[in-house]
Amino acid sequence: QVQLVESGGGLVQAGASLKLSCAVSGFTFSSYVMGWFRQAPGKEREFVAAIRWSGVTRQYADSVLGRFTISRDNAKNTVYLQMNLLKPEDTAAYYCAARRGGVSKYSGEYDYWGQGTQVTVSS
Repeated sequence: QVQLVESGGGLVQAGASLKLSCAVSGFTFSSYVMGWFRQAPGKEREFVAAIRWSGVTRQYADSVLGRFTISRDNAKNTVYLQMNLLKPEDTAAYYCAARRGGVSKYSGEYDYWGQGTQVTVSS
């Protein structure tokens, strides 16, 4: 059974940091590209970051570039999203996802999804 479980969300003030984790089981983690997406109420799901199996190729949304860092530990079957200098507009449910193939910013190209973890940033 494929399972992706996010953790690390919370309520913080603007300028704070959070580190999200996504623990993966049920498939060969090292064979998959991993991504992070987010969705705020009333908005479409938005690409945040993605990382290839080797960790060499990474992609970020312009809105988070320079503030967020995606990483993975294949030995632990875990992908991370380090979020610094958080802004109120970062408030959303954050989801991790997995896909075969190359790094992608399109949610429809991902095969597996977690249930999400809420990040709320107050001003």
